[in-house]
Amino acid sequence: MTGTEPTLDWETEIASLLDELSSVQDELLMLLALKRGQLVAGDLAALAETQVREEQLAARLKHCQERRADILAAARKAGLAGDSLGKLASTASERNRGKLGERANAASARMRLLRNESITNWVLAQRALLHVSQLVEIIATGGRLQPTYGEGESVHSRGSLVNHEA
Repeated sequence: MTGTEPTLDWETEIASLLDELSSVQDELLMLLALKRGQLVAGDLAALAETQVREEQLAARLKHCQERRADILAAARKAGLAGDSLGKLASTASERNRGKLGERANAASARMRLLRNESITNWVLAQRALLHVSQLVEIIATGGRLQPTYGEGESVHSRGSLVNHEA
């Protein structure tokens, strides 16, 4: 920003960003729920289609993050509390302060929910990968257990796992 640019209408900018962020978060929550169902069903074609929508939403979310950074940088430059949207919202007029603060808190809560949903899907995908890995191992070994210790010994040839003596 240069000295000739008009000052930002903080309340309008924050409200606009929170509207966009809320929309993206809601769409992403629905998409993650859909994706979880597709992972459970093993629907690879639907997962591929979902990935395209996921990438579009990720781009929108990145745009929101860039807007947030720009607003907070402008606020710091103007001498306002510029380390979070919640603190910046607290500088709003008496009439809008509460609404903006609540919306910022709601966006933060939805972001935590999105993290939890993403982790859930990641764990589900990892478990599916582990299952496939185990199936590949069974196919590769013909279903025979391979020894953990020693050469050519069966896993069940000795009784003790800790004190394996010759």
